[in-house]
Amino acid sequence: MNVDYRLAPEHKFPAAVEDAIAATRWVSGHASSLGIDAEKLVVGGDSAGATLAAVVCQDALQNAGPAILLQCLICPVLDFEETSPSRHAFAENHLLDRATLEADLADYLPEGTDPADPRISPLRAVKFAGLPAAIIHTAEFDPLRDEGDAYAGKLLAAGVTVEHTCHDGMIHNFHAMGGILPQGRLVLGQIGEQVRRALDN
Repeated sequence: MNVDYRLAPEHKFPAAVEDAIAATRWVSGHASSLGIDAEKLVVGGDSAGATLAAVVCQDALQNAGPAILLQCLICPVLDFEETSPSRHAFAENHLLDRATLEADLADYLPEGTDPADPRISPLRAVKFAGLPAAIIHTAEFDPLRDEGDAYAGKLLAAGVTVEHTCHDGMIHNFHAMGGILPQGRLVLGQIGEQVRRALDN
């Protein structure tokens, strides 16, 4: 199911985070009536939605639930504290640019909010051990590539199972451009198969 969380600039941080956490807890608590297995919850998203998915998993770890089997992060936004080499290299002319990222962050954050807060920059979390297994897809020419790579590395170092694919020649959110990018259609099929495999284990 898709979560219709509150959006900025009308609803600034932490509104979207609160909605994503509340929705996940609600689904877990109503799993029987929804006809789903509460022990096989998967949270996921792309771009800023992937940020929320990562934050939901970190919140569940900190608060002893709900149980989440898998996190699926596609071209995730994970670090506004430090500018990575890929954010420098692809700051312009690669669909998602620096100006857009800065404008989106300004719309999202109330004045004075620290962008290093792990609910904004999940890469800045202090604990990764115990987080759900992860499927992470990044793109070679995405400004966000390096933070996705770094998040996969932190999860792996903490003993979390990770399937991480960086797609050569692709840009941010290429998976949503299947009409013009055949690789977009292919990766959606790949992600579906990865999720099915995790649920079957």
